[in-house]
Amino acid sequence: MKNIIRKDLYRYIGEDCNSNFWLTRYVLFTAGFRYIYFYRHAQYAKSAITRLFWTFLLRQCMLRTGIQIPAQTKIGEGFRIVHFGHIVINPEAIIGKNFNISQGCLIGNSQGKKSGVPTIGDNVCMNANSVIVGGVTIGDNVLIAPNAFINFDVPSNSIVIGNPAKIIAKNNPTAKYIVYPIID
Repeated sequence: MKNIIRKDLYRYIGEDCNSNFWLTRYVLFTAGFRYIYFYRHAQYAKSAITRLFWTFLLRQCMLRTGIQIPAQTKIGEGFRIVHFGHIVINPEAIIGKNFNISQGCLIGNSQGKKSGVPTIGDNVCMNANSVIVGGVTIGDNVLIAPNAFINFDVPSNSIVIGNPAKIIAKNNPTAKYIVYPIID
C-alpha cells in the first residue's frame, strides 16, 4: 500500500515522492491528495478496526471536499485529482493507472442499451465537468475535454470533445496532461 501511495504522490511532485516531508505536506495541504491518501488506506486496511478508522476519515474528507470515491472503487496506481470538488465515481467502476480527474466530473452507471458502469484504460485525463455513464469502455491515452458527455465506447489515442461528444483521433493526446506518469 505504501508503494501505491508513493506512486500517487509521484504523479504530483515527481522524484521527491519518497520524502516523508513532502508526503506530510501533501496530506495536510492538498485536498485532492489527502482524499487519495485516505482512500488508499481504507481500500487496503487489513483489519475491520483499521478499515473503520480510515473509512471514517475518508467520509469526513468527502464531506469537506465534495469528492465521492468509495473505497471499493478499483483505481490503478498513479491516481491524481487535479482540482478537487464535486467528483463522483461509481464504486463498481474500473479505472487504469495514470488517471487524472478534475472538478465536477461524474463516472456513473446507467440503465437501458448501455447499462452498467464504465471501464477506463490507462493514461486517461478527464477534464472539468465531463461525464462518463453506462457500460462503456474508454481506451488508453484518451483526453476527455471539459463538459464532454460520453455514453459510448471510445477507442485508444483519442480526444473526446463536446456534447454530443465527438471523437478526434490523435497520437498520444494526453502527453502534456499526464505529468510524471507511472511507467512499469
